[in-house]
Amino acid sequence: MRITVLGCWAPYPRTGGNCSGYLLQDGGAYILLDAGNGTFSHLGQFASHEDIRAAAITHLHPDHYADLYCLRHAVEISRREGRRYRPVKLFLPAQPAAIFEEFASYREAFEVTAIESLPEEKVPPGVLARRAEVGQIYLYFLPVPHLIPAYAIGVDGSGYFVYSGDMAPTEEMAAFAEKASIFFCEASGLDKDEEVFRNIHMTARQAGEMAKKARVKQLILTHFYPEYDLELLRAQAEESFGKKVELVLEGHTYFVY
Repeated sequence: MRITVLGCWAPYPRTGGNCSGYLLQDGGAYILLDAGNGTFSHLGQFASHEDIRAAAITHLHPDHYADLYCLRHAVEISRREGRRYRPVKLFLPAQPAAIFEEFASYREAFEVTAIESLPEEKVPPGVLARRAEVGQIYLYFLPVPHLIPAYAIGVDGSGYFVYSGDMAPTEEMAAFAEKASIFFCEASGLDKDEEVFRNIHMTARQAGEMAKKARVKQLILTHFYPEYDLELLRAQAEESFGKKVELVLEGHTYFVY
């Protein structure tokens, strides 16, 4: 399994960077996990948009879905010109309803499924999540606290990978990430931001604490406020995690076994 970082900034990118988006490749399938501002252009360096089989959006804030509009036009044109025969499977929350309904109306581009309509399944060690299948890959969606309905995503294929999306820390998330070889976890703030982000986002220290509870093999921080010193974020996460922590690099590919 390969995870390529298309973007990692929020709520807006640094100059030359992109907001949240990741390209998952496993078993011949290409899947987008989020599609924030700028990620569609970056995608072309690693795969054709015509290779994309599915997209999963953690929540409907623009820095996580804005480039679905680019993907929509690319898919519609490719289908019209006979280079593509099927729409992209699109999994996203049903709320806010107006945004969900807009994407559901793009039937030539997307086969839309509300995450809330997916079947529920217990993910070891007993966390209840929604499940979708894309070929031989299982996508698990765990509801998490944020400003609007939001989900963390677990990917079970040739390895197990977990991406937090945007969320406040929970015990369920620690359990959900327990068997992850790699955990991409948001680190939106420094220690000084804890009260501002309460019940909305995680600080870097909280990300480290949760990863330690989950006993993840590798913690990789993402979702960075562009004005911060990222090395300070890393240092605060390492203090709580107790081990080395990485910062995601745009354009870098990580391998999950």
